[in-house]
Amino acid sequence: MEPSKWKKVAYGGMQLGYNDNYTDESFLEEMVMNANVVKRDMPKVMLDSVSITQYVCIVSLVVSVWAHTLSLHIDEISLLKLDIALLALGFSVLLLTARQLSIQLLSHYLLNISFFISGLYVLAPIYYTLTRSISSDSIVALTVSLLVIHLFLHDYSGSTIRPPGALKNPNLASNISLNASIVASVLVASRLPSRLHVFTIMLFSLQVFLFAPLITFCIKKYSNKVHLFFSFALMSMALSVVYQLHSMLFTLLLGLLFFISVVCPYWLIRIQEYKFEINGPWDEAKLCFDITE
Repeated sequence: MEPSKWKKVAYGGMQLGYNDNYTDESFLEEMVMNANVVKRDMPKVMLDSVSITQYVCIVSLVVSVWAHTLSLHIDEISLLKLDIALLALGFSVLLLTARQLSIQLLSHYLLNISFFISGLYVLAPIYYTLTRSISSDSIVALTVSLLVIHLFLHDYSGSTIRPPGALKNPNLASNISLNASIVASVLVASRLPSRLHVFTIMLFSLQVFLFAPLITFCIKKYSNKVHLFFSFALMSMALSVVYQLHSMLFTLLLGLLFFISVVCPYWLIRIQEYKFEINGPWDEAKLCFDITE
């Protein structure tokens, strides 16, 4: 007796006359290769890398301010003026770019910042004496390591603070990155000669690490042209400031920016041709809607 014609079934066990793992020649007819591979072009990938180079420049500027403050080229009054200017500039950009910013949300931000500044001022004497028993070389090594962790885990596509209208909260990696930057700021602040110095440098550092990603995210959502102009202006400023600090650091930063903006996108485009993805009837079912809806 000839077996009945084989047919594909999702459930039901074995078919008479066929093994449980039997497939005929029609099984591979639905196979699709590289169906979900996204074709990327070089200009698009280079534009996407701007967010990374932008934040690297921001961190470079913070490190430059740290270095000038530790060498006492910047006094505490100048740092306090810089903190006030950055705070005013940040709120101005937020008001101009955030489409869903309400008076209630703005007052909520102002209240939180008031508590934040008050807490920093109260904790400044503790930070001032925190690392007296630790050598400066150890502080430098720890700070550099924490900044590398910060840059490696930072969320370059979003913000550590939830932007107005955003649906997703920051992920775990971005929170670890933020904590690393805060600890690095504390280590640097603890080497300064006065409590007001400690307060102003901590306020500056946390303003940048907390609010700069939020500001850059709002600028990018507002306009890509403004985002590109701001990024190139920031890059020029960072290179000029780092050049005044040390020519070797300028060369390293320039090489890093070139590597991120040109070499990495070219590398990504080249390895795309080796991507090989197979889809077929053996794949797991995928939801075609958002499960949270």
